[in-house]
Amino acid sequence: MLEAYVLFGAIVASLILTQLNQRLASPVLAIFNRWLRWLVFSLGAASVCTQFELIDRPFWVLLVGFVLIYFLIETGYRWLEIHALSVSPMPLFPRFAVNSSGEEWPTHPRLLTLREWLRQQGFRPLQSLKAEVGPGIYLRTSVYQDATGNLRVQITFLPQPGGGITVCHTFSSQTTEGDRIVTDNLFLPFGGFYPENWFVERHPWTRSAARLRQRHEQRVRAVQAPLVAWDLEPLGDLNQQQREVERINTELGFLLPHAEREENGKISHEGRYRVWKEVWLLNYFGIASRY
Repeated sequence: MLEAYVLFGAIVASLILTQLNQRLASPVLAIFNRWLRWLVFSLGAASVCTQFELIDRPFWVLLVGFVLIYFLIETGYRWLEIHALSVSPMPLFPRFAVNSSGEEWPTHPRLLTLREWLRQQGFRPLQSLKAEVGPGIYLRTSVYQDATGNLRVQITFLPQPGGGITVCHTFSSQTTEGDRIVTDNLFLPFGGFYPENWFVERHPWTRSAARLRQRHEQRVRAVQAPLVAWDLEPLGDLNQQQREVERINTELGFLLPHAEREENGKISHEGRYRVWKEVWLLNYFGIASRY
């Protein structure tokens, strides 16, 4: 009886989170919902086997068994996803262009509040950009800069299947020694390598731009190196970043050489494992791998 109550409560909670997240598009709520779905599957399957006496084993043994089965099913599904991404024409490091479509900033109230916060903090808009990641699917980003020119914030809008929009923030500074300090809350798996002079820290759980900026400023102070103002416009800088990251990941074996991609896909076997591992860490723990 207790198992039935727990199962019913988990189903109701998962349905509520699903409906709520269609409006909020929160990665944090999505993490809790994934754990609930795992619980519903495992608890429901074990209860059915016990009630109908399909398997003559204790309930806890069945529960553990179905937890592992769910893990194997989702692992297989994620590997298929990664393989499909690897062999698809979708670019892993898309090139950006100026967004002149008039859809620079969504009109959702919580996103308009973010734009007002940027204005209050003295950030001024530099450029609105977009990159095509699929047929008719665009990654849109707006880049702002503070009055000193030393701090840039990139606001990225990620469309979700339910129609919601998730917003991510990336704070960036560069030092006179050529180092790039980046603090973001992106929750998309990467799994690859960054250039040696990039110091990237990701905080998928931190959805507040103010708290993320505070963490970035703490990191900048810890470096104790003078900052230099950004000289490249955002479009040139972002595309230069994409080219540099793609080159390094090809050299280090995360990506296959261009001559082999048509037959074997873009991502190497080691790279696929790294992506799979980061997918799990992000989807269930909100942890980004550190490479």
